Amino acid sequence: MAAPGIRCPLPGSDLHGRCRHPRRDLPRASRDVARRGRPRRLGFRRLDRRHRKQGPRSAAVAGELAGLGPLRQGLGGVSLRAYALQRIAFGVVQVLGVATLVFVLTEALPGDAAVVVAGDTPDAERIERLRAAMELDRPVVERYLGWLGGLARGDLGASLISERAVTDTIRSGLPPTVLLAGVTMVLLIPTAFLLGVVSARRPGGAADRVISGITLSFYSVPEFAAGVLLIAVFSVHLNILPANALGYVGELAQHPPVLILPITVLLIRPLCSVSRLVRAGLIDALQSPYVAHARRLGISSWRVLWMHALPSSGGAAVQQLARTADWLLGGVIVVEAIFVIPGLGTTLVESVGNRDVPVMQGLAVLFAATTIAVNIAADVVTYRLNPQAVAR
Repeated sequence: MAAPGIRCPLPGSDLHGRCRHPRRDLPRASRDVARRGRPRRLGFRRLDRRHRKQGPRSAAVAGELAGLGPLRQGLGGVSLRAYALQRIAFGVVQVLGVATLVFVLTEALPGDAAVVVAGDTPDAERIERLRAAMELDRPVVERYLGWLGGLARGDLGASLISERAVTDTIRSGLPPTVLLAGVTMVLLIPTAFLLGVVSARRPGGAADRVISGITLSFYSVPEFAAGVLLIAVFSVHLNILPANALGYVGELAQHPPVLILPITVLLIRPLCSVSRLVRAGLIDALQSPYVAHARRLGISSWRVLWMHALPSSGGAAVQQLARTADWLLGGVIVVEAIFVIPGLGTTLVESVGNRDVPVMQGLAVLFAATTIAVNIAADVVTYRLNPQAVAR
């Protein structure tokens, strides 16, 4: 008999009361479950979700997701190629509409165009020749269809002043204008994005305050005022840069000092506006949930900035660049007039003063087609970066 306070070990256990073979005393099925390390099924039958009936709540959610499908894919669910083809087709219609408007406006100019072109002492024979050259003796509809057919063939007629083909006139003035606009855009894109990124990294910091103050100050200066001010400082007072392109023979690209002041004038306002848009878009993108998630994953701040935040916020900046290209077409006219550069801007001003209708029409259609093409390219790039931005 055991002493009081001392428990006798159960059969099959050791002196401490622990079972020597715990699994032998269990049923075979239980031992198999314990050996596999997972609980035994309690007899509940698994429901097959493929044969479940869809309730009203599930149907509503499915309908909402189906409605969001096109938004996930982009505007109307179309691919990038289909969207580009749609924009090109619409651009052709726009060019046709602009060409019609240009013809109507030039026809609506007051006075007899032949008398105006003939000069102060018009000769009757010369006026008749001019009327025949301008086809003023034909009905308006016939002249419009003939001009539109020539436009489709690339035949814009001849200048009423120099009797030179309009295409040759445009071709001779195109290189200086393309050079000014091209160099401006090449300098604008990296500089504006760099200033916007530096400002957006620490909003309200020292760099942000300095850049914002400078950009806001220079954005309010008109092009002609900036041109006159730069000429007064660097050409008249310091005498280190030429004031205009007079006296320089050959291509402007062979004389880089002549281009410094005109390109600076063209660069000031677009640089301010694009950098401000890049800054605003980056600040919004850096506060978004996906950027916070990327930071939680341990991705470096510069990689988050350049690879995640900047592409998603670049749509507005790309659209602004397209508007900048449109603005350059008008700004280059002012700049070429200030610095006496023989480009398309100077040609347009002279044709308006001389009422050279064919040259006016050709340049107007060229500027409109360039504007439409640049906007189509900007829309396609924006659609590639963020389709929802185009959808909105």
